[in-house]
Amino acid sequence: MRIYLTSHIGGSYQENGIRLPMPLNPENGLVDSLRKHWKDNANVLLISADPEDAEKNNGTRNLFAASFPMSGLSIGQMDMCDARSLKLLDNISAYDVLILAGGHVPTQNRFFKRVRLKERLPDFDGILIGISAGTMNSAEIVYAQPELEGESVDAQYERFLSGLGLTKLMIIPHYQAIKEDILDGRRLFEDITYADSYGREFYALEDGSYCLIENGTTTLFGAAYLIKDATLKRICEKNQSILIAT
Repeated sequence: MRIYLTSHIGGSYQENGIRLPMPLNPENGLVDSLRKHWKDNANVLLISADPEDAEKNNGTRNLFAASFPMSGLSIGQMDMCDARSLKLLDNISAYDVLILAGGHVPTQNRFFKRVRLKERLPDFDGILIGISAGTMNSAEIVYAQPELEGESVDAQYERFLSGLGLTKLMIIPHYQAIKEDILDGRRLFEDITYADSYGREFYALEDGSYCLIENGTTTLFGAAYLIKDATLKRICEKNQSILIAT
């Protein structure tokens, strides 16, 4: 399996309130790398973050079905796995590409466990692309950074979840967009995430950055930061890459 754990891959833009397809984000060589390993007319399975949100899932599927070919990645078939189509996972080995969609991390985490995705993945030997929440839930231990109002002050909210076990890295996507966010009256990073980082390591990725896992090696491409013991350190720049020991 060749694994791309991304923050955001692009593929759409909004115009007059309507989201339209566009090519994927080519930054840091992501699209070039995908092209090298992409099968012609690939069979793609997109696994949703919220299995009950059929309207959003249909929209996401339609956008990606158009945007991937715009980037030179031909698609023979793109299926959406959500509450309406769970049986698609029974034939996971027939797909060339799996895409783990973005969304609400705990909601997606529950769905992955419901369909036993972790147990099914050994039958898959193609390209796996995680996007945002899909990337976060790919970890052995997932850091479910509070996102919605009330989550950071809810004693019942679980910030650490068991994930798919594809990597040991706990990744936080969209760093450039959320680094100044305020949640429940507190700074998302300085007051919440930094406190959670004692004894742990979080990898904060800017959009356009990603980790590639292949043959037991993890390479980080693009702008990224390491958050550890309440400190933030920039570890990689745009258009550069580093190996990460895992």
